[in-house]
Amino acid sequence: MVEGGDVFAFSATANPSAALDGNVLLLNAHYAALRVVSVRRAFTFLFKRDDQERPVAEIVHVEDGRYVSYDFDDWTALSAFKREFEPADHDWIRTVRFDLVVPRIIRVLSYSKLPRQDVKFNRRNIFARDINTCQYCGKRFSTCDLSLDHVVPRSQGGPATWENMVCACHKCNVRKGGRTPHEASMHLIREPVKPRRNPVVHIKLTDGRYASWRQFLDRAYWDVELK
Repeated sequence: MVEGGDVFAFSATANPSAALDGNVLLLNAHYAALRVVSVRRAFTFLFKRDDQERPVAEIVHVEDGRYVSYDFDDWTALSAFKREFEPADHDWIRTVRFDLVVPRIIRVLSYSKLPRQDVKFNRRNIFARDINTCQYCGKRFSTCDLSLDHVVPRSQGGPATWENMVCACHKCNVRKGGRTPHEASMHLIREPVKPRRNPVVHIKLTDGRYASWRQFLDRAYWDVELK
């Protein structure tokens, strides 16, 4: 990435992929939660300038319970302080000239559009809603050991909706086959419903690194998309 004639070669101090692909909460100009982006994507916002060469985004950081805004230069100076006195308390990204604390929240300064309210219907969100748990045997599995099952089979007119799709392990899926749970003498551990909020974001809030998101998400009546 090039900014002001300098070349910034980003790498994480421990695991490059993990740090750059970590998560950052994106707020709009009114501090409303828009979506979750990767650290890599967040830095593209922070480096970008508008037609008047003004920053497009800023970093929002929690300090003693208060939210303080930083531009990139101020964040660089703060990172130098934290590198000296709090190196173990943060995730880091190393450039060719300095180390940077990985930000957790950024705010787009001129963007006030509210996000869509529907939770996106996709495989990742279904796995997250069901917490990677087979909805027939109740056991948790890795994503690669799970499939998606139509409760009412497609052959019987079952739709692809939140209320008719569940996680199922391969063994249970084979056992059920093209039948309904009743026909297969199987039972769902819970009825599938459409989640009110993005289930992936809810899982992220259990990670202490993203605790600063909670104030913005708890106040939001919309759903935050993970992109």
